Amino acid sequence: MASHDEEICAALTRLAMAGDGIVLGLGMAALALRTWLKFGSHTRALKQVEGTAQVEIHDLRSLVESGEKEPSSDSSPPLVIVRGRVALPPKTSSEEVLLARNQTDLAVFVERTQTYLFNEWRGLFRWGPEWRGLLGWGSLKEQVAFSRRKIPFVLLDSDPQYDGACVHINMENVEHPLPLVTVFHQLHPVQTSSSTFLQAVFGRRYPVGVIDEEKILPLNREITAVGFLSKHPQGLPAIKSSNQMPFFLTEFSREELIVELTSATHALFWTGIVISSLALGVIGYSAFKNWCKWKEWRRLRQIQEELRREEQVMEEDEEPATTQEGSEVPDGQLCVVCLLRRKRAAFITCGHRVCCMGCARRIRHSQNAANARCPVCRQSVSGYIRVYD
Repeated sequence: MASHDEEICAALTRLAMAGDGIVLGLGMAALALRTWLKFGSHTRALKQVEGTAQVEIHDLRSLVESGEKEPSSDSSPPLVIVRGRVALPPKTSSEEVLLARNQTDLAVFVERTQTYLFNEWRGLFRWGPEWRGLLGWGSLKEQVAFSRRKIPFVLLDSDPQYDGACVHINMENVEHPLPLVTVFHQLHPVQTSSSTFLQAVFGRRYPVGVIDEEKILPLNREITAVGFLSKHPQGLPAIKSSNQMPFFLTEFSREELIVELTSATHALFWTGIVISSLALGVIGYSAFKNWCKWKEWRRLRQIQEELRREEQVMEEDEEPATTQEGSEVPDGQLCVVCLLRRKRAAFITCGHRVCCMGCARRIRHSQNAANARCPVCRQSVSGYIRVYD
């Protein structure tokens, strides 16, 4: 039985190749533009990280106070890089801490994902599309459940001399990836039913299991925060995520971040070069093919207009093979092809006037127009002109 995914794939392929690949070229151009935009954001982030020194947590309070006393002309808050241990805020009960699925790890952020696993056999009438998973565009996984739990937390200073120094981490509207640790990963098989065999025979996918996975941000883990410095309502310094940065919380240090951003910037640069070159090639090829088609369409239209004008002239000038007095036209004045109309056309190159306009047109624009020849001398004919007596 035909798969709906195969039909969708065929339709998308026809759409991509429409217009001699112009849709594919525009799609690749959009992908190249997105790559260059990402390259620009990574380049700006790299410059900001290189120009920002790592600040100790116990120095953040003085930075906040100095910023309040001497506000700068720039309205944007300063960008800071700090590193510390994950901990609960001061005056927070330990009962509020989150407990992981294994009942042993304490966390401030818990993310749980349940994913269905599907299997797909070869159908009874056609080959199944299970090779899609090898190409990466037809995964056999489908996410069905996603949940997050979090509590407020801070980063403590790693220096034991400043044990009470901390900075609040603002997790509102954070879309950056987080340095989570997987603490639970288990596959729960799904019991097959009587309809499973029929689904497999007809090439329909069926569930075989559920993956239950849980990731946490544990307490006492040392991480780095990169964001804007602000003041928490409780008076503590706080760090908020920046949309200009591709990260917010990470396990890398400042030096490791610079190395990662440098390698990512180089990879995005060469990826943009390759995709842009392919997009220009596809769009150029498509534009050339469409230009050739337009030229051919224009040439055929000019030929049709020329033929239409000639037919109008022939209809206006068409006369029987008799004179006005009723006597017949001499045999020497009749067309040598049709023997019905008077000779009106002279072939270019040889100059013979032996055909009427209609027969001359048919000889010149026949299927073998490149080998058109005069019916008398058999020389090549490049055109014809009308002769007026």
